[in-house]
Amino acid sequence: MPERRPNVVLILADDMALGDFASRNKGLSKTPHLDRLAEESVWFSQAYSASCVCAPARAALLTGRYPHRTGVVTLNMNRYPDLTRLKHEETTIAEVLQARGYVTGLIGKWHCGTGDGFGPLNHGFDEFEGFSGSQELSYFRYSLTVNRQSVNVSDKYLTDDLSERAIEFVRRHRDNPFFLHLAHYAPHRPLEAPAEAVASYRTKGLDESTATIYAMIEIMDRGIGRLLDELDRLKLSEQTIVIFASDNGPDPLTGTRFNGQLRGSKYEIYEGGIRVPLMVRWPGRLRHRKVDEVVHFVDVFPTILELCEIEHQPKLPLDGQSVVWMLAGKSQEQSPPFRYWQWNRGEPNYTHNAAIRDGDWKLVRPYVTRRANPKDSQRDPALYHLAKDPAEQNDLARHDPERTVRMNRLLTTWSRSVEESRMKEDAVQPE
Repeated sequence: MPERRPNVVLILADDMALGDFASRNKGLSKTPHLDRLAEESVWFSQAYSASCVCAPARAALLTGRYPHRTGVVTLNMNRYPDLTRLKHEETTIAEVLQARGYVTGLIGKWHCGTGDGFGPLNHGFDEFEGFSGSQELSYFRYSLTVNRQSVNVSDKYLTDDLSERAIEFVRRHRDNPFFLHLAHYAPHRPLEAPAEAVASYRTKGLDESTATIYAMIEIMDRGIGRLLDELDRLKLSEQTIVIFASDNGPDPLTGTRFNGQLRGSKYEIYEGGIRVPLMVRWPGRLRHRKVDEVVHFVDVFPTILELCEIEHQPKLPLDGQSVVWMLAGKSQEQSPPFRYWQWNRGEPNYTHNAAIRDGDWKLVRPYVTRRANPKDSQRDPALYHLAKDPAEQNDLARHDPERTVRMNRLLTTWSRSVEESRMKEDAVQPE
């Protein structure tokens, strides 16, 4: 018999910062299971989301393409339904794995489209137990869609509920290769956690907001630990690739908490908005190491396929590249690709809040506003050398005008390319 393909568990936190790991904040938070996972994984020290906000980041993670191409460019699915729907011509990692015999499930947040034909069951997931991302949720009283049925819950805590559903998914499908996308809501607003959990952080002198966020993360961490333990109990750990990441940086509306020296936060394409934790564990196949090369959400799709030894000819060109060579600790002679970001609320305006990274260099078209559809920005681009200036404090644009002009032109070329893709009508109509 041919060897069974590995299972894949892709876990995504929501608005969790690099500084939220206890191992990075001198024990202010409690994340023993995530810290253990990091010690058992390949840790990417320069990992980037595809966006500084959640919906576009998720679209890129699932498709391996820049979010603008996919049609998901902003946040509010009620106000901007046409700007938050994943095009049907896009192919998700779930669709590819489903076609290769995997059972595919999404537990938690979707945030890539609402309306008939635009849910996760239309994009390669066999099972869905979660929420669209368009509704207001309380962690103590919420509504979930279980496949196509709505279920109201008022006797559980959302994060614990999602963890338990993920564990049950693994139990149900232990005998078949499976792809589980566990998309947690924590620590996204509203900031809610059991009082006793919050109190333990308040006694450390933390403010109410930070104490609640750390309590929310602790509960998520506990559930992830239970999921990893279940993989051990079922003797599936060595057959399962576990990937953990966060969709973007910390939400500034919840206050300021430790995030190293990174500048900025969610909504901004400075490092604090787009640098995220990313780790990959596969016991017996990958050994723990830290990788310092740049890796981007668009790289996750082709990396999963190579790890699973699945050949795939994409209908649309991928923007990402497999980083299995990084996971294996090998060197690669070819130059690293440029990486790009842009976000504003509403229709994309590429003069605002956009960036390109070329090696250690990063050019930024400065953040201006979170308001929708901003006017063209007249601010000059800034140039940073991240190896020497990870906090993005020293603008070198005037000292290196040739590099600034060249990188700004590359950013313009990319902007035109992804905008052209975005404006193409979806060739595939929803069923």
